[in-house]
Amino acid sequence: MTAGSGDEAFLAAGGPARHIPVLRDEVMAALAPREGGLYLDATFGAGGYSRSLLSIPKLRVLALDRDPIAIAGGALLVNEAGGRLCLVKERFGRLDQVARERGLSDFDGVVLDIGVSSMQIDDAGRGFSFRGDGPLDMRMDCVGASAAELVNTAGETTLANIFYYFGEERASRRIARAIVMDRAKTPFTSTAALAALIARVAPSRPSEVHPATRVFQALRIAVNDELGELVHALVAAEAILKQGGRLAVVTFHSLEDRIVKQFFAEHSGRGRTPSRRLPHEPVPPEPTFHVNGKQPVTPSPSEIDANPRARSAKLRHGVRTKAPPRGIDARLAVLATLPQDHSGGH
Repeated sequence: MTAGSGDEAFLAAGGPARHIPVLRDEVMAALAPREGGLYLDATFGAGGYSRSLLSIPKLRVLALDRDPIAIAGGALLVNEAGGRLCLVKERFGRLDQVARERGLSDFDGVVLDIGVSSMQIDDAGRGFSFRGDGPLDMRMDCVGASAAELVNTAGETTLANIFYYFGEERASRRIARAIVMDRAKTPFTSTAALAALIARVAPSRPSEVHPATRVFQALRIAVNDELGELVHALVAAEAILKQGGRLAVVTFHSLEDRIVKQFFAEHSGRGRTPSRRLPHEPVPPEPTFHVNGKQPVTPSPSEIDANPRARSAKLRHGVRTKAPPRGIDARLAVLATLPQDHSGGH
């Protein structure tokens, strides 16, 4: 499957969407939750990981989601948890601030499941998918600029860059040019209208995913600053984990996985050769994570059969060392931003 068109490609193209936590058993094994521990579920969604964590006696969970619908849907689990679950509407990039505001620190584990949820895809009114016509929205937290505002106001080069870098769309310039021409007559307000334009100017072969799949993914990432949030969340998780605490991250396409892979490589010292440092070259910082075992962890064939959403999922995880947190890494941040010197695709 084309990189960057995994979970979203399948769901947007019309595959079944189920509220099943992907790689649940593998995530729980990576977190190794302990009785009485403190954990943070940074992407609550339908509450699958939180529910699994709460099955451990006396364990407490701080859970976040930027989607108000997910927060409302989690009220029952909050009640069932009897004070062991605190559910907060917030972006996961601010997980450290949320923890501090509640007087919480020294977490035993943090889990992130990156990307769009099946609940969001299923609701045509949210505008994430073109399976059913709906408003061109795509905002996870229902505030700020929508996808329609971006499509109707951004310059041609900006749109092309978004499609090329966030969606890996090879026809990015052609699609961006057509959008700018057509929106001058009639602004884009619906998912169906945008999908129809893309299918017209960049049709795909019958065996391929819908031609609008990569553009919709790119717009969603841009509207919600998903890659930037991911970078901040990784750094924030590093800051709140205690020594021996565990970080588990599930991704669904190559853009996310590249950031997580580089984060763990840089922060674990993988591939480092200290003996080859040049004279007067600064000593690299101590590793903040140990990364053990073969990674990434991918779903079993039986899980993919039971839940097709899982087929492109990758789990990477690490164990926190005693080294102080490093903060934002400039090289990591670059992976979350659009280059300024590329006109976008072909």
